[in-house]
Amino acid sequence: METIKSKADISDLFSSGKRLRTPYLTLIVLPAKQHGPSGRVAFVAGKKSGNAVWRNSAKRRMRAVCRELGGPCPGYDVVFLAKSGICRAKYSKVLTACDEALKRAGMR
Repeated sequence: METIKSKADISDLFSSGKRLRTPYLTLIVLPAKQHGPSGRVAFVAGKKSGNAVWRNSAKRRMRAVCRELGGPCPGYDVVFLAKSGICRAKYSKVLTACDEALKRAGMR
């Protein structure tokens, strides 16, 4: 799984990407321009939402959801942005909500 590491790339996604909101996380999607057809992904859990334990748990859960849904979507850069309820919700609900958001975007 190739991750987005550049701050400039993440800022570009935040400014011009399409946002797909779910109760547990927000997906920010933008067609990949220069990094090949494989697709890249980033996982973001902000400090305002919780402490380090919560942020690590949220990122682990988002990585698991991404893997279960087939990894990074080919041809797209995707940011998984955690919301405060992601760690309290059942995993199956988070997975279903994320899958529906990707279907709405036409990526699945």
